[in-house]
Amino acid sequence: MTAAFDDWMKTVQAGSELDLSGFLPAATVVPAKLHAAMRYALLGGGKRVRPLLVYAAGALFDADAGALSRAAAAVEMIHAYSLVHDDMPCMDDDELRRGKPTVHVAYDEATALLVGDALQSQAFMVLAEATALPPARQMAMLRVLAHASGSAGMCGGQAIDLDSVGLSLTLEQLEQMHQLKTGALLRASVVLGALAGKELDAAELQALNDYARAIGLAFQVVDDVLDATADSATLGKTAGKDAADNKPTYVSILGLEPSRALAEKLRLDAHAALAPFGDKALRLRELADLIVQRKA
Repeated sequence: MTAAFDDWMKTVQAGSELDLSGFLPAATVVPAKLHAAMRYALLGGGKRVRPLLVYAAGALFDADAGALSRAAAAVEMIHAYSLVHDDMPCMDDDELRRGKPTVHVAYDEATALLVGDALQSQAFMVLAEATALPPARQMAMLRVLAHASGSAGMCGGQAIDLDSVGLSLTLEQLEQMHQLKTGALLRASVVLGALAGKELDAAELQALNDYARAIGLAFQVVDDVLDATADSATLGKTAGKDAADNKPTYVSILGLEPSRALAEKLRLDAHAALAPFGDKALRLRELADLIVQRKA
C-alpha cells in the first residue's frame, strides 16, 4: 500500500468514526443502557471497509460530501447490526468480536437483540435525512440499502448459512450464499457512493456490479483463508470457528492454496471491471488490493 492510500484510508476511517458517533444518541439519553450498548457495538473498532468503499466510489463522480457521510454511516450501521445478531447464541454463538467481548456477553442477549434492531432503524433514519441530492435519487439509495439488507441480500445469505451447517455445498452454492451474506452489502456500499454523485447509466452500473461481485467473493475467500491460518489475537475474533462448527468454506471445498489463487484472480477481475473509470477509480483498485492482501 502506498503512503497516499494509507493516509486517505486513515482520514476516511477517522471521519467515519466521528460521523457515526454524531449520528447515534448519546449514551446518557434514555434508555441509557441500550444507547450505550449501540455505541459499544458500533464505535472504536473495525476496518470500516464499507465506508471506505462508499467514499472511493464517490470519487468517481465528485459526490456530495454530506450524502457520502450519511451513506457511509448508514451502511456501517447495517453491518454492525448484522454482526451483533450473528454473534448471538441462536446464530453463530461467538464471544469475541473486534478484539473485545461481543455485545450479548458484555451486556445480555435481550440487549444485543435490541441493539441490532435499533441500529438497523438508525441506519435508515440517517440515510433518509435531507441532503443536497434530488429526492428521487435519495429514495433510490434507500431502496439499494433496504434490498441489500433483507431476505434477497444479507439476511437471506445468513439464513442459507445457518441452514448449511454440516452440509456439503457445491462451489456454486457457496458462492450464492456469500454473494448475499457478504457481497450484497459491499455492492450497496459501492453503488451508494456512486449515487451520491450522479444517476448511473446501465454501463456504469454494470461495471460497478462486476467490481463489487469480485471483491465480495474475494472478501469471503480471504476470510476463510485467515480463519484457517491465523489466530484469534490476530483476527480479533474466534479463529477456526467455521471449521469447528462444520460450516462449508472455500478452504474446505477448494483447499488452502487454490483458495488463495482464487482470491488473486478475483482481485484482478475487480481491477478489470474498473477500466472504464480510468484514474478516478484508483482508490477502488487499492481497496481491492487491501481486501485480498490483508492479514486480519
